[in-house]
Amino acid sequence: MRPRCRGAEPAAPAPLVDCGGSSGMEQYRATREATPVIDPDGYRPSVGMVVSNRQRMVVWARRIGRRDAWQFPQGGIHHGETPEDALFRELYEELGLRRDSVEVLGATAGWLRYDIPRQFLRRDQDPVCIGQKQRWFLLRLLSDDGAIRIDAHSRPEFDRWRWVDYWSPAREVVFFKRVVYRRALGELAPILGVDRRPVGGHPPPCTRRRSGSRWPRTSRSG
Repeated sequence: MRPRCRGAEPAAPAPLVDCGGSSGMEQYRATREATPVIDPDGYRPSVGMVVSNRQRMVVWARRIGRRDAWQFPQGGIHHGETPEDALFRELYEELGLRRDSVEVLGATAGWLRYDIPRQFLRRDQDPVCIGQKQRWFLLRLLSDDGAIRIDAHSRPEFDRWRWVDYWSPAREVVFFKRVVYRRALGELAPILGVDRRPVGGHPPPCTRRRSGSRWPRTSRSG
């Protein structure tokens, strides 16, 4: 199937998620502006989202104003949030998708880390963030393509999106994220029924499903 590229069509911005009355909305805005959480090792906890369709293709999105900066949706975990909380908040902020628009199929078992190249570090920050540690979630879109709204938030992250082959992001993402992408896709592939072929580098670790888990998860820990 040939990838289809989607842009943000002119439309009035969708309202923010109502978190329960005016106080809830204020809390949502405050959380959105929260100082990023950085762990003692200098890594920012975050979530990554692999949104698939029934043809096992995945959403690939371009950072706004950056011609070649394509990536999976991702976002930081705020103070007081669980990875699952951050997943659904970021899912709405970046793709305009609500909980009932997706099915969570699985998640990586542990944190996957990448380091930011030294030339890109923001040394004026305290503490300095040296990279991200991520929990990755595999989701299936239950609605039609029109439910994806990259312009749903007042400050969108992306200006284009398209469906691509499951493994192509591991080849196309910026170089310092490729190992994490290969590992995350390798761990999640059996859940979606995708071939676990390695894409450059070493094969992904072995995967098994855990009994008693909320979602199918992989054996990797950390």
